[in-house]
Amino acid sequence: MLYQLHEMTRSWLSPFVYWAEANAKILTAPSSPFAALPGAHRLAANYELFYRIGKDYEKPEFGIHSIDIDGHTVPVAEIEALSKPFCKLLRFKRYTDDAANIADLKDDPTVLVVAPLSGHHATLLRDTVRTLLQDHKVYITDWVDARMVPTEEGAFGLDDYVAYIEEFIRHIGADNLHVISVCQPTVPVLAAISLMAARGEKTPRSMIMMGGPNDPRENPTEVNDLATEQPLSWFRNNVIHSVPYPYPGRGRQVYPGFLQHAGFLAMNPRRHLQSHWDFYQDLVRGDLQDADAHRRFYDEYNAVLDMPAEYYLDTIRIVFQEFLLPRGLWDVRGERVDPSKIRDCALMTIEGQLDDISGRGQTRAAHKLCSGIAEENHLHYTVRGAGHYGIFSGRRWREQVYPRVREFIAKYA
Repeated sequence: MLYQLHEMTRSWLSPFVYWAEANAKILTAPSSPFAALPGAHRLAANYELFYRIGKDYEKPEFGIHSIDIDGHTVPVAEIEALSKPFCKLLRFKRYTDDAANIADLKDDPTVLVVAPLSGHHATLLRDTVRTLLQDHKVYITDWVDARMVPTEEGAFGLDDYVAYIEEFIRHIGADNLHVISVCQPTVPVLAAISLMAARGEKTPRSMIMMGGPNDPRENPTEVNDLATEQPLSWFRNNVIHSVPYPYPGRGRQVYPGFLQHAGFLAMNPRRHLQSHWDFYQDLVRGDLQDADAHRRFYDEYNAVLDMPAEYYLDTIRIVFQEFLLPRGLWDVRGERVDPSKIRDCALMTIEGQLDDISGRGQTRAAHKLCSGIAEENHLHYTVRGAGHYGIFSGRRWREQVYPRVREFIAKYA
């Protein structure tokens, strides 16, 4: 019922939202005579703030059409390499035909970036992908909004997530592949590679794990506490809802994106209120550069997706409540997940010193679990002064983290 009420409210507000958008443009357009009226900019700022608070935020585009390599502009095409009901495997293909004197990129290592299925779209890793493309062939998991998946496609749980990762690795080929998992997927990625190793399949050359809950018992954060202070039945009864008409997935049980978004905001409401107030002041002053930065950030931050209920509840129980991976008790479709079976895959873990989502030690725990990997093929890096997002996006990622990741991949390429 909550989902239906949310959709009804959106429908009722939409005419006022569009009206506010139109008025904001009328009062700021250079060719509009209304822009010269006294107080026009302040009134326009009010309209735009209302518009941005009330508008729908669609999934953003990656928008990576070219990159600079050795001083040359190299075109990039986004290609759908494999399509599954709940995920698309995307490849960012670099074209070098028009880049004179550039080194041949055909032998660059291949990287599979496993994006989190935890509310935001994979485009949150745009900076990660753009940076990696300088020296690597890059694939990424682009998870599908569950409300867009018809019910006839069946359920999607954590076991299915693991199976998807295995299939993607096989599709790309493990020979020169390096897997980077960001946040939540460190757990299913470790499971997938463990199972492949136990069966005697080829595994990737290396796996790089960034800010993930391999063992949430280490330095629990507020996120971890939230998952453990209530029984699983509470989550099932309070945050799981049915997708309403007219979405293709109507009737599917999901953890709705709008509830996840409310949770994100509730973690730091003062910061978001201050950010919107600063945005309003920037519009009034005519500081278009800072205002545009606000728009870009919240266009990404406010775009959320629905998670399949089975997957969300599996993750709460298996990862955050019963700690089955670090306890050695996790079975995926009848096979025991045993990271000690991994032999021929180097391991790098990365943590942010100030990470308030995956506490320090949670990602690093993978080294103890992967006891079959030779000691010299283990590496850990703690990023000083970095929070959760700083380890894979922004200046710290580009200047501190990426050079170490590039060096680690090159060592095992």
